[in-house]
Amino acid sequence: MTSTVTPGTAGTAHTRIEGPAKVTGNAVYAYEQDTVAPLHLCGVGATIARGRVRAVDTAAAAAVPGVVAVLTADTAPRLDDGASTEQAVLQTRAVHHRGQYVAAVLAETAEAAREAAGAVVVTYDAEDAVTAFDPDSSQAYTPEVVVAFPPDTRTGDPETAFAQAPVRIDATYRTPIEYHHPMEPHSTVARWDGRHLTLFEASQSVWDARRQVAALFGIGDDVTVVSPHVGGGFGTKGALHAGSVLAVLAARAVPGRSVKLSLTRREMTDTTGYRPATVQRVRLGAGTDGRLHALAHDVVEGGARMAEYGEPTAVMSRHLYAAPHRATSHRVVPLDLSTPTYMRAPGEAPGSFGAESAVDELAVALGIDPVELRIRNEPDVDPDTGRPFSSRNLVACLRRGADRFGWADRDPRPRTRLVDGWWHGTGVAAAFFPTFAMPGSAAAIRYSADGTPGAGAPGRYRVDIAASDIGQGARTVLTQIAAEALGVPPAQVDLNLGDTGLPHATMAGGSAGTASWATAIVEAADRFRDKWGTDPEDGAEADGVAGHNPAMAEYAMGAHGAHFVEVAVHADTGEIRVPRMLGVFAAGRILNPLTARSQFLGGMVWGLSMALHEEGVVDPARGHVVNHDLAGYHVAANADVGDIDAEWVDEHDPLVNPVGAKGIGEIGIVGVAAAVANAAHHATGVRVRSLPITLEHFLAV
Repeated sequence: MTSTVTPGTAGTAHTRIEGPAKVTGNAVYAYEQDTVAPLHLCGVGATIARGRVRAVDTAAAAAVPGVVAVLTADTAPRLDDGASTEQAVLQTRAVHHRGQYVAAVLAETAEAAREAAGAVVVTYDAEDAVTAFDPDSSQAYTPEVVVAFPPDTRTGDPETAFAQAPVRIDATYRTPIEYHHPMEPHSTVARWDGRHLTLFEASQSVWDARRQVAALFGIGDDVTVVSPHVGGGFGTKGALHAGSVLAVLAARAVPGRSVKLSLTRREMTDTTGYRPATVQRVRLGAGTDGRLHALAHDVVEGGARMAEYGEPTAVMSRHLYAAPHRATSHRVVPLDLSTPTYMRAPGEAPGSFGAESAVDELAVALGIDPVELRIRNEPDVDPDTGRPFSSRNLVACLRRGADRFGWADRDPRPRTRLVDGWWHGTGVAAAFFPTFAMPGSAAAIRYSADGTPGAGAPGRYRVDIAASDIGQGARTVLTQIAAEALGVPPAQVDLNLGDTGLPHATMAGGSAGTASWATAIVEAADRFRDKWGTDPEDGAEADGVAGHNPAMAEYAMGAHGAHFVEVAVHADTGEIRVPRMLGVFAAGRILNPLTARSQFLGGMVWGLSMALHEEGVVDPARGHVVNHDLAGYHVAANADVGDIDAEWVDEHDPLVNPVGAKGIGEIGIVGVAAAVANAAHHATGVRVRSLPITLEHFLAV
């Protein structure tokens, strides 16, 4: 089928379809769902990091006017035995981390629930806890996997090659705990009607939420999950956390009534995951020509004693540069904290700070331009698998970015440009994020005539797929893709998503959502056009399913990019500013230039925030997250962002999926922190190897 090119379809700019609803307040999020006389839920968090609940005194809480029930581990409904430790809410008296729910209150008003929760008295038998991350801990172990990747890899003899290399870098880099903090907090509305559960959930995957809650409560298909709008996820809303399970438990205790829960920022830091702290040793051995002989990236990172999660911190180093001798490893230190989880570019974001900082250190040691050094180590095939690339344009990104940024005018010597009391410098870093798609998404298309006969009649095409719009613009881009595949204007397409009453869709995660869902939509559209042509009858319909892409087993697939940053550091105070940022990306076909640019810029701003501000602080004595709100956990604000721009190189890659798109949601953050640190070194001569970069790093200069 040859699609008609129509303005507004895939590949052209289109404003967000849901934009007017959002700016007018008419977009309904999970907590805002219309329910009749709902009950409000407030959890009670543990005040110890490890131990057991000895007793819970609920008398004062139960006496608060409006309280309907107080739940404890002794009174809460039971889950099936398959519950994970994190999801096994109020099932035992064991305490695995501070903030874990040990009781909960249901009341007629949110105020009454909060008051009663404060009146619950819990006594504990505390046990010794380890909450401070120690990379030298004897408890460190090799995880089974780091997300979906093997924890360790090895090619050749990196130790010998490193020892014999004429130029060597052996440095250690550190990143702290970081929290997601999406604009919309985790929110749930749950209601049981007999055996059937209806769940309004802020979720990155309604079908995954359905599957998890059905297994937890042993109810098979008697679950409906609805999530029409989600105010950001970034990984933390990819799975059900304790609060969501608590809401469903509480609703089961009061069948026939809706239960509402919206977490506070403090609860989110305690119970919904985070990016773990890492310590990364990077060793690079090179010849005097800059060619890498050896590359080793060894990581020790924080984890949770209660459940394993391994951050794939060193995985990017397996793919970015050519080196005959290579090794990567991951070790996890179990802590008495809540479990880490996926956070935007899990692995690549922290790992790129270590890897790309080390490459800059090597460039300085060699006296080779950092852009040129990266180009010299461009591989012919994927260094990890030996597979050819479906497409790879990192060099094009580096060259275009260098040209636009004015890189050729750069004096390579550090600490040479002082302007009005500020040391100025520039830095660069490469970016990579793997490209893949998750099979199994399905889409259905149905045509409704509007009474106008004849070919090309302006009827409506309804496209159903249970995808999740978490703010990335899925409604808009999927509408464009459907319109292109059907050969009609986007105005004739009505897209429905975010409901398990629609065909199955995989998660919005891994920068794979659009590719996965688009494959199903294109398949359904092709079937529709093959069956009905361009003049379908009223009620005409077809469906499609996204299968496995065999090319993924034959080719290495990934999006690439290059970040260029200018940093200014005040000569007297050490204050650091970033007046200029440029990102250039190669990410397959850009389906909507307007929303794509926003995605790239959003990732870059988050990378700037990671570089300068973000740091979760845990009290080592009690496991308490000290900066548990946005007053204490600093993120980038408008004043932090100067001149920022993003562009892309054209990339045609029909192997990745039917629309030729690579994920863009995460690559924008990858490498930014390293580019900032590299620019800071160029400005001041100070090499910062730990995040965030603050004025204390420069005061001794």
